[in-house]
Amino acid sequence: MELENMQDIEKATKHGRDGLFRLGIGVLFIVGILLYVSVVNGSLPNSTILVVAAVIGGYMAMNIGANDVANNVGPAVGSKALTLGGAIVIAAIFEASGALVAGGDVVSTIKKGIIDPGLIADPDTFIWLMLAAILAGSIWLNIATALGAPVSTTHSIVGGVLGAGIAAGGWQIANWETMGKIAASWVISPVLGGIIAAFFLYSIKRTITYKDDIIEAASKVVPVLVSIMAWAFSTYLIVKGIKKLIKIDFPLAALIGLGIAVGIYFLVKPMIKKATLKLDNSKESVNQLFTIPLIFAAALLSFAHGANDVANAVGPLAAIYDSIAHGVISKKAEIPLWIMMIGAIGIAIGLALYGPKLIKTVGSEITELNQIRAFTVAMAASITVIVASQLGLPVSSTHIAVGAVFGVGFLREYIKSNYAKMEQEIIDAHDESEKEQLEAFLEEFKKASFKQKTKMMEQIKDKKRRIEEGLDFSKKERRKIKKAYQKELVKRSAFGKIIAAWLITVPVSAIMAAMIFFMIRGFLLP
Repeated sequence: MELENMQDIEKATKHGRDGLFRLGIGVLFIVGILLYVSVVNGSLPNSTILVVAAVIGGYMAMNIGANDVANNVGPAVGSKALTLGGAIVIAAIFEASGALVAGGDVVSTIKKGIIDPGLIADPDTFIWLMLAAILAGSIWLNIATALGAPVSTTHSIVGGVLGAGIAAGGWQIANWETMGKIAASWVISPVLGGIIAAFFLYSIKRTITYKDDIIEAASKVVPVLVSIMAWAFSTYLIVKGIKKLIKIDFPLAALIGLGIAVGIYFLVKPMIKKATLKLDNSKESVNQLFTIPLIFAAALLSFAHGANDVANAVGPLAAIYDSIAHGVISKKAEIPLWIMMIGAIGIAIGLALYGPKLIKTVGSEITELNQIRAFTVAMAASITVIVASQLGLPVSSTHIAVGAVFGVGFLREYIKSNYAKMEQEIIDAHDESEKEQLEAFLEEFKKASFKQKTKMMEQIKDKKRRIEEGLDFSKKERRKIKKAYQKELVKRSAFGKIIAAWLITVPVSAIMAAMIFFMIRGFLLP
């Protein structure tokens, strides 16, 4: 009995020990930053403030890893194309590689140009402003991660800079036109991502899974889909991922991407043809063909994310370092290697320690994903960013990816609801004496292709029309009938929580940043 009690205590304390281990690793990383910056930059004026800023920058980087990276690998994990451990390893490697290889040497000191630095009175005020902004953004990301809500790290920093900027320079310091565009992206990003993901999923259903010979259709269509994905990702990486290494305009990037896509098509076509010979004629087996493309997608999205979003963690830190080192406020600041390393390592550590919670949220807690659905989410993520960047729309990669998952889920609901209605119409069109005919018809309907289903439903509707001739339903009765067929495949609780978190990200970060700025100024003013 005593042994059983000890085992129960062991299980009960395991979660607490895991939490302490994660916290301990995070603290070690922060202490390492503190010691390194103190030794290397201790001779600079205001070195204490730089040390504090570096620690906050590391904290921000860990929060980006914990929250934002889930969008890149979550769908692959949810569809079981990748294990959780494998996804974390791939994402950590490619996030860090993207940050270090293509993160750039120079960063804008004011993210998205949301405030005018010319209206800041002196470098000290600017330093306090950036400290408040990055700390507020970090705290909000930490809260969102704890709540299991994937939010935009860019919007967190934007809110922080806006709130601290207004506290430092008044309402006139803000660029309200830019803020209006950012607010519009709260709607544009998820809707665009959802529409593109739903379009690709429906296209795959029509061209592959609704066909009589699913395997034959897959051998023809999957190479085309993989090539489109290669085109999208090649263009995406050239335009967004390596833009700080080499500047290539969009038409040339698209042309290079097209060349890569053509090469990929001829490479994968015989491989997919060979793979289909081992598969049976079912929707489940076709999913296997999308596993390897999904792994590549997770890696490439992580690389591009590391190259672009590392600036969210180290941009304000680079701005503070530049102001301390040169005593002026610049619109552009160089990023020393040690600052870039803080961002890259911090993102990887945050992902490994706290990323699994958000990976599970994106991958399995919004809607059920298989490899095909996850593939359409990855496609939507890359294509939406490309389209939005060409239209000049400030979209969020987080909102796009999560919006794509919602789009897939709501399309599934629509299809399931329609199928339930069709089945009910078939049942209503047969009376009790036609039980055997009904069962045979339903079985045939289930196996039929999309075109055959349409013809069969035309027959049923004619028969049902004759049966129901003269009947009329009130609006209330029609609403009840419609509700009976509704299948909820998107978890409404997750939907509501995530949308609410998106809407309050900028305001909450702004309010916290303003409060932190006033506290910092109060402490540091003579």
